[in-house]
Amino acid sequence: MSRARSLRRRGGRLGVVVLAGWLFADLLLVLALVSMADRPDPQANDRPEPTPSRTKPSPTPTGPRSVNRHPEEFEVAGTDKGDLVEEIAKDTRKWSGREAALVLTFGGGSNGTVYAHRVNGLLGKARPRMFTEKTATDDYHSLGSPVETAVVRVYFYTAPDG
Repeated sequence: MSRARSLRRRGGRLGVVVLAGWLFADLLLVLALVSMADRPDPQANDRPEPTPSRTKPSPTPTGPRSVNRHPEEFEVAGTDKGDLVEEIAKDTRKWSGREAALVLTFGGGSNGTVYAHRVNGLLGKARPRMFTEKTATDDYHSLGSPVETAVVRVYFYTAPDG
């Protein structure tokens, strides 16, 4: 006997147990929909817009500094230590006064990580106030770039240390 026939009674009608199962499933679906309809929209902005006050100045930010998510980038090339320090100082002049939080350096060629490490070691000599001992650096290689070149990505802090 097939399963479909066993679920049907002799008169061609479905049994009470089968109907109760379907009724229970439909009831659960209705209850789920009702409970979801009762919840507020999580993406709706329920807070009223604050009206600007002319008497109170806006508060100054407090708490720890954060890191800008958009890096600044420059390239260096060469092997001479003095030339690399000068090139780093020249390329980072436009960001004077800022402090780097994270530096990712991509050295060219198969030994690019060695070159990137060398460049990262010279950052503090070129700009000691920008690249401090607290600045995190990481060395990578870029197989598509020429040997003895590097692309340096600098992530700066968003606010001065207070």
